[in-house]
Amino acid sequence: MSTQEVADKIELTELTNKLFMYTDAQQWKRLLGEVFCHEVWFDMGDGGKNLHATEICEMWRQGFLGLDAIHHQAGHYLINIEQSSADIYGYAVATHYKKTTTKGNTRMYTGSYDLKAIRTDKGWRLSQFKYNLKFIDGNASLE
Repeated sequence: MSTQEVADKIELTELTNKLFMYTDAQQWKRLLGEVFCHEVWFDMGDGGKNLHATEICEMWRQGFLGLDAIHHQAGHYLINIEQSSADIYGYAVATHYKKTTTKGNTRMYTGSYDLKAIRTDKGWRLSQFKYNLKFIDGNASLE
């Protein structure tokens, strides 16, 4: 493995970590400036479509309203680089917490991600976000 490939894999791992950490912290401007391409192929199991990164951030912002905490734990990244594009596969667990529920305070999504990144003049950025749900555990409706 070349020095450049090692450097790219480190940058791509950090990019993927930023995706989850900035999402948890609801740092939408940082997601837009440091993580996503302007347009992203976005698929949450519904067949997918191209969305502007701002649309993704707004959808997530709306989805997190009323939650008291969001936490993603991700890893086991497999990264394949082909010149100026990369495929990133990883596992993740997302936990949503809401204090004021009657059927349990958490719901947990367990699944994997198929991400694609391209090298830009600002570094690597995500051009594809595909989530593969394995199962949901806990209070799925957070009622």
